[in-house]
Amino acid sequence: MKEIKFSLVYRDMWQSSGKYQPRLDQLERIAPLIIEMGCFARVETNGGAFEQVNLLYGENPNKAVRAFTKPFNDVGIKTHMLDRGLNGLRMFPVPADVRKLMYKVKHAQGVDITRIFCGLNDVRNIIPSIKYALEAGMTPQGTLCITYSPIHTVEYYAAIADQLIEAGATEICLKDMAGIGRPGMLGRLTKAIKDKHPEIILQYHGHSGPGLSMASILEVCENGADIIDVAMEPISWGKVHPDVISVQAMLKDKGFKVPEINMKAYMKARAMTQEFIDDFLGFFMDDTNKYMSSLLLKSGLPGGMMGSMMADLKGVHSGINMYLNSNGKQELSIDDLLLMLFDEVEYVWPKLGYPPLVTPFSQYVKNVALMNVMAMVKGEERWNMIDSHTWDMILGKSGKLPGELSSEIVELANSKGLNFTDADPQQNYPDKLDEYRKEMEEKGWDVGEDDEELFELAMHDRQYRDYKSGVAKKRFEEELERAQNASLSTKGFKEEDIKKLKRAKAEPIVAREKGRVYWEYDITAASMPPEIGHKFFEDDTFCYIATPWNTIDKVPAKFNGRIIEVCAKQGEIVNKGDILAYIERIHEVA
Repeated sequence: MKEIKFSLVYRDMWQSSGKYQPRLDQLERIAPLIIEMGCFARVETNGGAFEQVNLLYGENPNKAVRAFTKPFNDVGIKTHMLDRGLNGLRMFPVPADVRKLMYKVKHAQGVDITRIFCGLNDVRNIIPSIKYALEAGMTPQGTLCITYSPIHTVEYYAAIADQLIEAGATEICLKDMAGIGRPGMLGRLTKAIKDKHPEIILQYHGHSGPGLSMASILEVCENGADIIDVAMEPISWGKVHPDVISVQAMLKDKGFKVPEINMKAYMKARAMTQEFIDDFLGFFMDDTNKYMSSLLLKSGLPGGMMGSMMADLKGVHSGINMYLNSNGKQELSIDDLLLMLFDEVEYVWPKLGYPPLVTPFSQYVKNVALMNVMAMVKGEERWNMIDSHTWDMILGKSGKLPGELSSEIVELANSKGLNFTDADPQQNYPDKLDEYRKEMEEKGWDVGEDDEELFELAMHDRQYRDYKSGVAKKRFEEELERAQNASLSTKGFKEEDIKKLKRAKAEPIVAREKGRVYWEYDITAASMPPEIGHKFFEDDTFCYIATPWNTIDKVPAKFNGRIIEVCAKQGEIVNKGDILAYIERIHEVA
């Protein structure tokens, strides 16, 4: 009886459902329940876009990774991360010295396994990372990005697996990011790898969007797979992943040895995840991501990018209709636009050399298709708007494309004086770690434990600078307030009603004396009131009041809370008892 283990892709569930993921404090709360469920041998804890989300919140991703991995490390559950090879944890290539540092940092932070993939399946981008991971003490999982095309055959993938295993990969992942891998082909591929390399652990990752995932899971398990990535309610299925309950029931019926699920803990984790959705994450989750769609077989776009794609579509929808209206043409519905985009992806993809539609190349192909659709709606030609990163892919700077470029793309590149290359992609991106180290020294920033802060700046320089300055946190809080207000507005609430609803779950902070309010004394810039979402802790000074009798009174915060409304401006005169602001209690420590 063959044993099948389960890996919970908790953060990837959110990546496939919407724009944001749980905060550090939420990850810390859910981890014990995931452990209590008792059915997971592995948990995906970080990597890919996940750590950028922490920065967008104004949170430190290094603290988030350490906090989330620790409870799993303590009980022997393996942690694994998502790693984009040449692109590291971002959307564009990373210097080799920064890539090397990543594995040292992530291993120190408690991550056991790194799932290394290249969106082009170019082994030149994966093999260096296998070596860096082994040097740092991590388990390198070589990854095959699965798609469906005339050139993506069992033989094509099996040959890549051979090269990755020879380079030192002790595991192979079949990353079916769009869920369009045909079950029969996946079964044959699994058997081909296992027959030749029986010692290799094989893990299957399949999104449920087009509806093939359960059949695919059964096929890979019957042909030798060892570990299956699964999700859990309330955000399983849809564009995400199959639920562990269904996968377990199916495999148990077929005679596989599978772990039992502590359903009491499952229901608690389910309720807590829903609590996270209700708290704020649900404001950034597109409803269409809850549903499967066979249309995804047509475009091959991955589940993980559906949230951003729908946001893009909504962003251009009104502009397109405005143009159509002004030219006396019929408007398009969002579904019309979606079908046009799917059709255009299907047209564009082979002409761009069949790059597997996985980050970042799925975004590149989608962006080209979207720009083409916008151009054609206006009666213009295709291919007029191709960004620099997409050109890097086309020209070979990101790696070798699996297929041949169409003659029209080659001619377009030549007309622009652009040069193609087949050189090792890493050669295009020289080392830069010393430059970032120098920047940190000049700014007085600590490089962090195990150089983790240095790594974060080098990997996500723009987002890290925004995090350090506080701009990221302020931007997110403003975005969240807009989303909350928009949600209430669609339910018929007026501005004054929205204020009342927010105040109902908050507590007022009142002036204890008459005087002039000073939220801060800033000698280098204009003094400002705190932004919405700013946290105060019970020992903090909330603000100051300069009284008419020349005293400066401190107004204490009194409890841990988050600002939801500021009622008094900087320098405004208030009377005793006037409300200065509303603050919502939070349960955390400084």
